[in-house]
Amino acid sequence: MEPQKGARTTGGPGARLLGASSQTPNEEERREGGAEPAVAAPGAGAEAGGASADGLWELPVEPAQRRPECSRCSRPQKVCLCPFLPVHPLHISTHLYIIQHPAEENKVLRTVPLLAACLPQDKCKVKVGRRFSEERDPEISTVCRKSDTLILYPGVEAANLEEFILDSPIYPSTIIIIDGTWSQAKDIFYKNSLFRLPKQVQLKTSISSQYVIRTQPTNRCLSTLECAAVALSILEKNNYIQEILLRPLQALCSFQLQHGAQIRLSKEHLLKNGLYPKPMPKNKRKLRKMELLMNSVKI
Repeated sequence: MEPQKGARTTGGPGARLLGASSQTPNEEERREGGAEPAVAAPGAGAEAGGASADGLWELPVEPAQRRPECSRCSRPQKVCLCPFLPVHPLHISTHLYIIQHPAEENKVLRTVPLLAACLPQDKCKVKVGRRFSEERDPEISTVCRKSDTLILYPGVEAANLEEFILDSPIYPSTIIIIDGTWSQAKDIFYKNSLFRLPKQVQLKTSISSQYVIRTQPTNRCLSTLECAAVALSILEKNNYIQEILLRPLQALCSFQLQHGAQIRLSKEHLLKNGLYPKPMPKNKRKLRKMELLMNSVKI
């Protein structure tokens, strides 16, 4: 029986790699214990299987190649959205700065590249990072210290953008928008003192997000592209800008839905209608956020 034990020891890892782990323990015991004829053959086969499996690790592995991307919309060429972009970048006077969390940079269904493709390069700049200071980014530091710069971030101290520009003695020339999940945006806003220097504003709009393939916390939440579209249409006093900027987003969602994606309802909607698929969190802070969502309180 000793040779059989050796065969089991040698062939065990290889057998698991080749799918033999689907066997039940009783089946393995019968083969090893000699209850079936030709016991040595499976042992030898396992040994050979182990050797062949070990050889798989020595095969060269080719790195995964990304599909060729469109240079304008940053989408794979086969699903390029350039037909839905304006032929020429929109003429705007407002400077837009997108502060993008690093985790957003490589997401497949991100909206910032579509936004940037619609605007002049000198009017839309994307800054990627979590921490910003005068030493790390003098440009952002200069922008934040200007009196005509706004930052779009909701909160109790944020003014309604439409009302603010009516009463402001200095018309805004620059607006900053943070791109990331709500927790990422909150982290960037509160851990960078520079972003609390500009006037804080928010959008008071009744429109619902058209970015229906990603889950939002509440029914009022908008994607970065949608926030920029609404804000720029207000600052430029041109509703046509919002319509133009939303076209590629609408096309993106339509394409994804046609190819298997599902409409994602907000957490607020799911909670209010008893459809939330996960158990309620045990963490008191997270549970409190859930309760605020259910009661339609801004967080």
